[in-house]
Amino acid sequence: MGMQCAVCGKKPVIGNQKTYRGKAKYLGGVGKKITGISKRTFKPNLQRIKVAVDGETKRSRVCAQCIRSGRVQRPVKVKPFASVQV
Repeated sequence: MGMQCAVCGKKPVIGNQKTYRGKAKYLGGVGKKITGISKRTFKPNLQRIKVAVDGETKRSRVCAQCIRSGRVQRPVKVKPFASVQV
């Protein structure tokens, strides 16, 4: 899956990019006018991170909103060459 969040399924959406000219009314002008409209895509902020799924560590593409809200479980980091206590 390209450009899609593995947790919430967020993917690119299409919108418009508007081009303006003129001076805003609150700055003393006559107002802004739209001189052009073109298509653009809004892409999600995807990050490739390690995620703990059923005790296994997998690498997946997750959007920043899911990471910040805690919808993904990050794996516990184990120190290298640590001696095991029995």
